[in-house]
Amino acid sequence: MKKKQQHPGGGADPWPHGAPLGGAPPGLGSWKRRLPLLPFLRFSLRDYGFCMATLLVFCLGSLLYQLSGGPPRFLLDLRQYLGNSTYLDDHGPPPSKVLPFPSQVVYNRVGKCGSRTVVLLLRILSEKHGFNLVTSDIHNKTRLTKNEQMELIKNISTAEQPYLFTRHVHFLNFSRFGGDQPVYINIIRDPVNRFLSNYFFRRFGDWRGEQNHMIRTPSMRQEERYLDINECILENYPECSNPRLFYIIPYFCGQHPRCREPGEWALERAKLNVNENFLLVGILEELEDVLLLLERFLPHYFKGVLSIYKDPEHRKLGNMTVTVKKTVPSPEAVQILYQRMRYEYEFYHYVKEQFHLLKRKFGLKSHVSKPPLRPHFFIPTPLETEEPIDDEEQDDEKWLEDIYKR
Repeated sequence: MKKKQQHPGGGADPWPHGAPLGGAPPGLGSWKRRLPLLPFLRFSLRDYGFCMATLLVFCLGSLLYQLSGGPPRFLLDLRQYLGNSTYLDDHGPPPSKVLPFPSQVVYNRVGKCGSRTVVLLLRILSEKHGFNLVTSDIHNKTRLTKNEQMELIKNISTAEQPYLFTRHVHFLNFSRFGGDQPVYINIIRDPVNRFLSNYFFRRFGDWRGEQNHMIRTPSMRQEERYLDINECILENYPECSNPRLFYIIPYFCGQHPRCREPGEWALERAKLNVNENFLLVGILEELEDVLLLLERFLPHYFKGVLSIYKDPEHRKLGNMTVTVKKTVPSPEAVQILYQRMRYEYEFYHYVKEQFHLLKRKFGLKSHVSKPPLRPHFFIPTPLETEEPIDDEEQDDEKWLEDIYKR
């Protein structure tokens, strides 16, 4: 029986089958003396290959984990199938892309209050900043049934964020139907000026084409089309009396039936919604300041909007949407309108006061005066106000947008 080979330091020889090729490395003597204390360092070439393969798999798995923002889906499914805790149990959902705040904005635009201009700007900005501009093919249905409200809220809430939804529709209470309440924005204008703009636009259209009004109101009789505005007001035609004149407040009051009845209840509810649900309600007569505040409040949507609006090309195209053939009613007719629209004016002056207060906080100058006993009316020149249209599917929309593509 052979004796175990001994080395000078005592103990078993670390190289029982002979020293490695090339001889032992320098300092092997001291290393040999420590080796018996570390028997776990002995492994074969096969063990070494297995360790390296395991390390490679671990590195690849870690890389995949980081690139995909979390563990692979199949791993989560496997853990759930085996009954173990999943990544979602331990850490919550995997991180998603960082969304701007707010990432849900609704512009329930009031008709004939500059919305055509703002929508055109939004189309340009959505391409520039990459947010989701959600529009609707329904333009003239502002009052909805309960089921219609639920369906619309569901469609809006499932849109890809960040989104900005826009449509002519009265205020929707998302939280009533279990949805996340979005941030609202809107613009209003002097109520009589809004009424006059709508009255003449329905009859004679705007500068985009002489036949535009014929397309929009083909069933209007000639005597109705050329009805004098003073006669309409003084003779109390339905178009020039309530509830048709009670137009702006329902956009802020909401879908309740009482919101369509001129009175204190609708007025106070509209004010409450402005305070609680609207980030900004601007005044069309001060549109540049409205755009400036929107750019500060919602930069991920409106950054650069003022420079686009001031572009000479935009000014030139904006003139195309100015209502034509406007005439000023007589002082007597204006006074009657003012009395019929007293709730509209109380709301308008309230919003205007809040808007000027906001401007002062941001260092913007406002010429604030006490509300007059009767309103001061104006007929805007083409460069002062761009009139909106309700129908977003006009044939000339494409060439308007092409000019602004950056």
